Amino acid sequence: MQDPRIKKTAEILVNYSNEVKKGDKVVIDAPYEAAPLVREIYKLCIQKGAYPRVNIGIPGLTKIYYDNASKEQLDHFPELALQEAKYGDVFFSIGAPTNTRELSNVDPKKIATRSKITNSISEEILKKRWVLFYYPTSAQAQEADMSLEEFENFVYSATIQDWNKISKEEDKLKKILDKGKEVRIMGKNTDISFSIEGREAVKGDGKNNMPCGEVFIAPQEKSTQGCIEYSFPAIRAGREVDKIKLKFKDGKVIEATAVKGENYLKECLEMDAGAKYLGEFGIGFNLNIKKFVKNILFDEKISGSIHLALGRAYKEGGGTNESALHWDMIKDLRTEGKIIVDEKVIQEKGKFLI
Repeated sequence: MQDPRIKKTAEILVNYSNEVKKGDKVVIDAPYEAAPLVREIYKLCIQKGAYPRVNIGIPGLTKIYYDNASKEQLDHFPELALQEAKYGDVFFSIGAPTNTRELSNVDPKKIATRSKITNSISEEILKKRWVLFYYPTSAQAQEADMSLEEFENFVYSATIQDWNKISKEEDKLKKILDKGKEVRIMGKNTDISFSIEGREAVKGDGKNNMPCGEVFIAPQEKSTQGCIEYSFPAIRAGREVDKIKLKFKDGKVIEATAVKGENYLKECLEMDAGAKYLGEFGIGFNLNIKKFVKNILFDEKISGSIHLALGRAYKEGGGTNESALHWDMIKDLRTEGKIIVDEKVIQEKGKFLI
């Protein structure tokens, strides 16, 4: 018997996140492992009178590509993928990894090269209605130090909520950031500040990420000053970088260290001109996400945490930083830490004071 929470999740993704309607051209990208969820999404789209197309992935193809692609192939622009991005009105991106470390030994320069080539496709999709969701798998459960059943409970608890209510609750925080000029984050081995003047905060209320629960804004590109020590490992393309410390001056990272993965961290910072600048400051807002599970879709939403992303800024909030990199790193403020906006403490030890 199928878990009834799969159908409920599909309903949230179709009806709330992407608001699929009659006549919509829908693209569903997913691996075979997520087939139960894909079937429910597909059925709902058909019932609504939409036109869904399903692209099913096979585990291991990405690794084969990076291990064997020539420079000419890495530089080749996938025109067909761009046409699909232009064609679609609605996009569902479903992750369901069977090996979370598949790309650990791939040269990061290859991934950066490919990201730059395909960036215009991503930008096209970002103009549309889109949502990202991770279907629970054993590989993710192992990363989270959970059984599959425990991880499923975690995912569905974080997802199946009243998102209209959460969206309204986020309004107050958005209003503070919209009016704010200066942000300061204080915590263990951390004292960092930056300007958000003139920028607009964006509510993460389940329209693009599911589960969601964050409010984010783009710092002024050359305003960041100070240092931060991140609480959890930062994971990118299967690489884990732990105990990261960054020091900023005039917006730019001038010192970067890590106990694990320092060389990889420094390689990413040299990816391009924008990689050393912040593109995002986010505040976690999902009360049902309390544990770090080594998946940024969930981890950046931990209530009582903040995250700062190196690299590309999202355009909705007025950010201008350009980069092939967008790497979120998380600071837990629940035991020691404050968020200060214009000299007023708005959160202390993970509790909002607004």
